[in-house]
Amino acid sequence: MTIAETLLPQFEHEMASSRRTLERLPEDKLDWTPDPKSMSMGRLATHIAEMPGWTAMTISQDELDFGKSEYKPVVAKSRAEVLALHDENVGKAVEALKGVSDQELLKPWSLRAGEQVFFTMPKIAVIRSMVLSHCIHHRGQLTVYYRLNGVPVPALYGPSADEPNF
Repeated sequence: MTIAETLLPQFEHEMASSRRTLERLPEDKLDWTPDPKSMSMGRLATHIAEMPGWTAMTISQDELDFGKSEYKPVVAKSRAEVLALHDENVGKAVEALKGVSDQELLKPWSLRAGEQVFFTMPKIAVIRSMVLSHCIHHRGQLTVYYRLNGVPVPALYGPSADEPNF
């Protein structure tokens, strides 16, 4: 079994959980934020939808250099846009994972801004930390936003107060 074959079930499970969470995004609260320092609900949801796309990028290149490219976050204007972005990025990620070798996943990948290197780690570690764990982290934030706004929180790893029959 390859590294990607061991990762795919977890990846697909987490992305399905993210989609279930994003499906509840209240369109009338996209600009809501719990604090001026926090992302708005719409931006946070869009960020979650963007993250799976980093998988294919990580596999296809050996670094991301902010000194050579300008990252412009997507600003979705509706739940439908967020879900479409998520689905597109998950599809590209799954395709990239299905075709990648162990050798490629073990190659180093760097995040940098010109000469400043933020980190270098194997591509598989980037996918696990900067895609999966990062997505889980922000999905948790989004469920708190939901709770604060009366949006039912989905059962993700077991029952939630809103879905006790997981």
